[in-house]
Amino acid sequence: MKKIISLLLAVGMLVSLVGCGKNSTTQAPATTETPAATKAPTETSSKPTDLTMWCIAVESDSNRHAYETAIADFQKAHPEINLKWEATQNQDYKTKIKAAAAANELPDIFFTWGGGFLREFVDANRVYCLDDAYANYSSELPDKVLTNHKYDGKLYGAPTNYNVVAMFANMELLKQAGYDKVPGTYEELMACCDALVKKGIIPFGCSGKETWCVTEYLESIIEKSVGASALTDMYLGKASWNNEGVVKAVDNFQEMIKKKYFDPEGIALSNDEVKANFIAGKYAFYVNGTWNCASFVDIADKVQIAEFPVIDSTKSQLGELIGGPSDSLAVSATSKNPEIAAKAAFELAKGVCHYGYLDGNGLPAWKVDYDTSKLNKLTLAVADIMNNSKQSVLFGDGIQSADNANIYLDYVNQIYASAIDGKTFAESLDKDLKK
Repeated sequence: MKKIISLLLAVGMLVSLVGCGKNSTTQAPATTETPAATKAPTETSSKPTDLTMWCIAVESDSNRHAYETAIADFQKAHPEINLKWEATQNQDYKTKIKAAAAANELPDIFFTWGGGFLREFVDANRVYCLDDAYANYSSELPDKVLTNHKYDGKLYGAPTNYNVVAMFANMELLKQAGYDKVPGTYEELMACCDALVKKGIIPFGCSGKETWCVTEYLESIIEKSVGASALTDMYLGKASWNNEGVVKAVDNFQEMIKKKYFDPEGIALSNDEVKANFIAGKYAFYVNGTWNCASFVDIADKVQIAEFPVIDSTKSQLGELIGGPSDSLAVSATSKNPEIAAKAAFELAKGVCHYGYLDGNGLPAWKVDYDTSKLNKLTLAVADIMNNSKQSVLFGDGIQSADNANIYLDYVNQIYASAIDGKTFAESLDKDLKK
């Protein structure tokens, strides 16, 4: 496990280090292994302090158990706080939280993604600075994982865990097409997809109803075509999208769609439906965040994990990934009890990290000081991928500003619907982002 823990030290290498409903206030009983929660938020009044929290851990979310258990632990340890929480599905949550920020009606604690997503709220003075509260947790939460949550040198988010995009492969289906291992090159992957189609097996499943799922594929293809540094520069407005590498990458993606590598029904399916299809053996591959390791525990014996292969080796290389430390909890600047909420945010983030890591929902942002001997093999495979990582680019809808991300996502939708080609995407996106 020393190798896994060492990942925290490697995060500093990541470049420009989010992607995943009905409301719920249900809490699950604590499990037998409980993270220490000794730094209790204090309240001098005998009346409990009311705090509200929003997150995306709906019942179908892979992190649901981690949130339920962490919250149950927190409430047991802190009876002086009355925490009311609700969860909203990822795509709807983004709209909801942005509207609440615009109206200055954010809850005390709220789930957020780092990078450009959180910066919008910080720049609008909607987020409480966590520097003072962090001083009590600095020995447990390395400064290197805070990169995407600091603005002008100040901290505004308490990270939970971190994830990257990976390619999950159903080896039983691959064997039917004559493959006993995940293809290691782009040419091998395309040949494998051709063989799968001939066998009547759909290579990939992707939700068209949730655009962030499409970006998991598209961003992997673009990154492995132009390189991590180039993609980062395009997201940050330092380089033009209108270049040959992007055009070819989008055309490659659409060629995969034309050759029936993707489930044609996916355009109308949710991510939960697509993921269920992968679990049921309908697709050979599923490209999505590594938080899905928890969802695939029951089929772990027939699943292997790999990174998307390199397309242009003159510009990219293995070890360049999409993702990084992003998921976190932030505190509203208008909270009636900001100091208490800040301490609560760190305690909850620590608990979510603890249970999420054990469940297989990503790698830990917090120091690991508990038994990890029962980690599932998929999470260990992700750890190996991260051990060999060289650069990472934060998810496209997180690293950019909200306005730019909306423009970007609109063009991504058009790509998956085959409404535009690579040239139109590169030229039009670049033009619109410069307006």
